[in-house]
Amino acid sequence: MRTREGGRIVDEAAVIARVRAGDPEAYAELVRAHTGIALRAAAALGAGADAEDVVQQAFVKAYCALGRFKDGASFRPWLLSIVANETRNTVRTAARQRTLAGREAALVEAEPLIPESADPAVAALERERRAALQSALAKLSEEHRLVVTYRYLLEMDESETAQALGWPRGTVKSRLNRALRKLGRLLPDAELREGGDERE
Repeated sequence: MRTREGGRIVDEAAVIARVRAGDPEAYAELVRAHTGIALRAAAALGAGADAEDVVQQAFVKAYCALGRFKDGASFRPWLLSIVANETRNTVRTAARQRTLAGREAALVEAEPLIPESADPAVAALERERRAALQSALAKLSEEHRLVVTYRYLLEMDESETAQALGWPRGTVKSRLNRALRKLGRLLPDAELREGGDERE
């Protein structure tokens, strides 16, 4: 699997082989290549202000578990499944330590899923859309929230989503369809529509 890092293509299999051979710089290449999407995943899955800590811990756990990584598999979905687990653990812990208002404040402070526009009117509309989407996602079951987040917010294809979640592709497809129908009812003007942009 090849991934792009700073404008150049990284051969993940070769990098992982170097990590396993003890090259300290090799894992740093994987970290640089995947930090952005890992941070977006943590924020989208509810880590809020703790997203950086979640991602750092996920990279440590991924490094320790690299011996169990299957040769030929894609690193990104495997890493994001670890990020999702870390996010769940962090959110559970935070729920015991913070009030509901504190958790909402942390979510608002997180890096936006939809980039802010320079135009104040457009930025206000984007904030409204983001708040509506986050509110609607929060009303979904965890499995539906996860499948929508991976497929659309993190722009993973169906195969990567299946790998990251550890589900068969048919399960991804059926849960995604049900989740999009529910989102469609919660967001009448939603862009995420059943039968919309299905990248394979």
